[in-house]
Amino acid sequence: MASNDLPGGRYRVADIELTRVGYGAMQLAGPGVFGPPKDHDAAIAVLRAAVDLGINHIDTADFYGPHVTNHLIREALAPYPDDLHIVTKVGARRDENGGWPHARTPAELREQVHDNLRNLKLDVLDVVNLRVGGFDTPEAGSIAEQFEALAELRQQGLIRHLGLSTVDADQLAEARSIAPVVCVQNLYNLARRDDDALVDLTAREGIAFVPYFPLGGFSPLQSDALDAVAKRLDSTPMAVALAWLLHRSPNMLLIPGTSSVEHLRENVAAAALELPADAIAELDAIGG
Repeated sequence: MASNDLPGGRYRVADIELTRVGYGAMQLAGPGVFGPPKDHDAAIAVLRAAVDLGINHIDTADFYGPHVTNHLIREALAPYPDDLHIVTKVGARRDENGGWPHARTPAELREQVHDNLRNLKLDVLDVVNLRVGGFDTPEAGSIAEQFEALAELRQQGLIRHLGLSTVDADQLAEARSIAPVVCVQNLYNLARRDDDALVDLTAREGIAFVPYFPLGGFSPLQSDALDAVAKRLDSTPMAVALAWLLHRSPNMLLIPGTSSVEHLRENVAAAALELPADAIAELDAIGG
């Protein structure tokens, strides 16, 4: 499947075009996103298959593992194709027990950017998301100090574009007063739609919206209505949920993750599912 054939085509983010179906590398690390993968060769194969399928948008973070996914991306894909864009995030670290403590001081953020550059073997990072908020919901408050630190690194030429993760509309506005924001990465899926207004706002402003846990994450989507639509369309709940996200808004970019080439191909094919109007109406009501 060539990139132009990927579901939803591409979406322009500043001066780069990203395939609307991307790949999230989080699941390449070990259990709990901690330690090495169960099958190193399979992880390498998934990354190479993603590029072969035409995906040019890979999402990662140096705290996955930690360092594991970035090392795998580097091993599998460097030297990188000209059209491949790696999006990473900063703002957390991993402790010895596999926890996810915050790491958001300017010094910590600068260190994480340099870690990403070194571990990915890049001279400049295409997009860096500032990860704030809690595990799945934003936390109100100023993010100016943190975003200014990343904006300085952008001015130095180490970062091309900046994004945000787990933020609210006020924090997005504050960040945009400091430097351009090209994407917002928040928890959003068919059943968790607290960010409906933010999806619409970012669409109007030409900012990509990248939902993490598009299939529910560690708690897979459960819905009788979703199951009924999938059965009627002779499809799967996963396929219907991904297709609905692409239909939801033109600025929606998907980054479903998997450690299996078979599942990767299923995710790409699933997002191509055509949803009739009556199915969309039923699915829209799930989050109402």
